[in-house]
Amino acid sequence: MPRRSHGSPPSSAGGAGDLLRTIPGSRRLIAPALLLALAIDCPIAAGAQKPKPPSDEDCLTCHDDRDAKRSDGRSVFVPVAKVTESVHGQAGVACVDCHADLARAAEFPHPEKLAPARCTSCHESAVADYARSIHAQSRAHDGKSLAATCADCHGTHDIRQTSDPASPTYALNLPSTCARCHGNPEVIRRGHIAIGNVAALYEDSIHGRAVLKSGLVTAPNCKTCHGMHDIRRSSDPESGVVRGRIASTCGSCHEGVRRLYEEGIHGALLRSGDTRVPVCTDCHTAHHIRQVDVEGWRLDVLKECGSCHFQSQETFRDTYHGQVTNLGFERIATCSDCHRAHDILPAKNPRSSVSAGRRAATCQKCHPGTNEAFARYDPHPNSRDRRRDPLLYYAALFMKVLLASVMLFFGLHTVLWFPRSWRARRQSRVERPPSGGGKGT
Repeated sequence: MPRRSHGSPPSSAGGAGDLLRTIPGSRRLIAPALLLALAIDCPIAAGAQKPKPPSDEDCLTCHDDRDAKRSDGRSVFVPVAKVTESVHGQAGVACVDCHADLARAAEFPHPEKLAPARCTSCHESAVADYARSIHAQSRAHDGKSLAATCADCHGTHDIRQTSDPASPTYALNLPSTCARCHGNPEVIRRGHIAIGNVAALYEDSIHGRAVLKSGLVTAPNCKTCHGMHDIRRSSDPESGVVRGRIASTCGSCHEGVRRLYEEGIHGALLRSGDTRVPVCTDCHTAHHIRQVDVEGWRLDVLKECGSCHFQSQETFRDTYHGQVTNLGFERIATCSDCHRAHDILPAKNPRSSVSAGRRAATCQKCHPGTNEAFARYDPHPNSRDRRRDPLLYYAALFMKVLLASVMLFFGLHTVLWFPRSWRARRQSRVERPPSGGGKGT
């Protein structure tokens, strides 16, 4: 029997029924096979053949034209060189692998409204991380959100490896990439970003200068602290910048400082779950981190420590050290000179720099040759605390009483003297002869 061409309708003559009638006893044996063959050959039973997806060359027929535009005038030009040099071009990823709805398109030009490229098909883990980020949550909450998507950071057709110096996510380029939003006043306003222009703060920081001016790829950039795809709010317990984890985040670079901090009272309290204690960002700030040897830093430390230890700051201001720092001089002892910067310990701890056994050595850093008697100087004298220093308390009380008594005595004397002096001045004016009243000679 001659085979019919693919897609032609089945013929009534010489069909399966005639064939079965001519073979005695074979109806039950041959019928299933013939029906299966007809089903495979018949487009009505098996469905029409799927159209072949367009190749990259088919797509570039239109998109390689510089003058190709949408109906609203926007260009749809895709330079071949960018696609070829991208990580997708080098890996042989086809256009339809990202633009999946085009694989089923039967007519061209295709409709302008296409489904967004789906990164999930290849980058499932990264997309899952992004779904937990503040950017994804913002978009889920507000359909008009300006929060960043994959293309905002990585690009579209010119995506490159993060290790590629031309990539927007390269270590030296990432701050500028994040600054497109976090340094844009309009985006900050519309996105209600409370922290404001952090890009400018980072640019002026020691980290920003190391990256943007010195070109150090090992210096911290945005993703070092905030992560890559799963960027979270600072209040999120899983965030790298939540208070309870900031010391660990900063310690990924400043390992030695992290160890000192954990040995101190602040680190110990933080490990116990008390997140009220100072962490790195309280003293050094989050983005505008400065060198500790720049002008003004030592005086600013007093303010930072005083934000928690306000009583200690107040009593320090009453001392010689405090009075000199009030005048703006930095070459004088401040909090970190005596208590150290990171491994701060209570005075009762023998390892503390201000403990009884180590206080003299601490003073000798500025005052060589001093002895134990000199170290008994109280750097935080409180004239209102009788238990801390009874002698100072009563001396201050005596001075207050003396001052009040003197002011009261001379104030009363002035009040009583005023009427008498007023009468005396009036009497002198009455008894004084009028000017020019004498006779001429």
